[in-house]
Amino acid sequence: MSKGLLIQMLFSDRIRWAGRAAAASAIVALAITLLIAGAGCRRTPRVGASITAAGSTSVQPFAEFLAESYMAGGGAPPINVQGGGSSAGIQAAIEGAAQIGMSSRDLKPDEKAVLKEYIIAHDAIAIIVNPQNPVEALTKAQVRAVFSGTVTNWKQFGGPDRAITVISREEGSGTRSSFDEGVLKEVALTPSALVQDSNGSVRETVAGDRNAIGYLSLGLVDSRVKAVSLDGVQPTLQTARSKQYPLVRPFLFLTKGDPPEGVRRFLDYVLGSEGQTILLKEGLVPANPAIGG
Repeated sequence: MSKGLLIQMLFSDRIRWAGRAAAASAIVALAITLLIAGAGCRRTPRVGASITAAGSTSVQPFAEFLAESYMAGGGAPPINVQGGGSSAGIQAAIEGAAQIGMSSRDLKPDEKAVLKEYIIAHDAIAIIVNPQNPVEALTKAQVRAVFSGTVTNWKQFGGPDRAITVISREEGSGTRSSFDEGVLKEVALTPSALVQDSNGSVRETVAGDRNAIGYLSLGLVDSRVKAVSLDGVQPTLQTARSKQYPLVRPFLFLTKGDPPEGVRRFLDYVLGSEGQTILLKEGLVPANPAIGG
């Protein structure tokens, strides 16, 4: 039903003079519902009413911290942060379904041609095992052997005589993409791997299985899991900042072209000293080198 037709119905003689208030009210309600529904179907959401940021589940918790802090200052539009994975976030930004796409992997050339990228921080991908596992160090080659299924028992690394449980991320995950590029390269993931859909699920699975190994954002490592050194380097903010640690990737915010004013203000906040300090406190390497020294 078109907007013009609805207005015509609302102000028709039959409704104005029939005195049937209930019928008129019902039509008004229907008109409002349809107009709202129509607005919801637009490919580009209205700026000012709200901002939607969608994509990487690695970036998601940090974006939520930033949004909450930004909105706490008052006067800011609501910011809705959603997951879905880096590839989904990139596509959402390209199609205008989200005003900000979030990615934890580098963009491909065709994506770079469409989107503007803002590096908000850098993150190390930590290789994690259960805290009960005595293994403290692995090399990239050893991790590749485990995730490809070539090595299947911890005793081959000086650990207990127990089968290794491999935990990986799903296709479309930025963390998975960065891990594949940095570790697996052209080698396929073992079919026996358990695939999880978020960093949190990987952490919970490794925390509950003393034989498990997985990988996740350094900023999300806590006492429930243990990060091992990789090629002799422990994953820390310092080794990630210096790129001494061999698995470091960018966290990106993405917009299709120049952002509208409301989105621009939020980006300025994220890239400014307050937003960058929040990211440092949450375990990421700020994009601004002046923050955190």
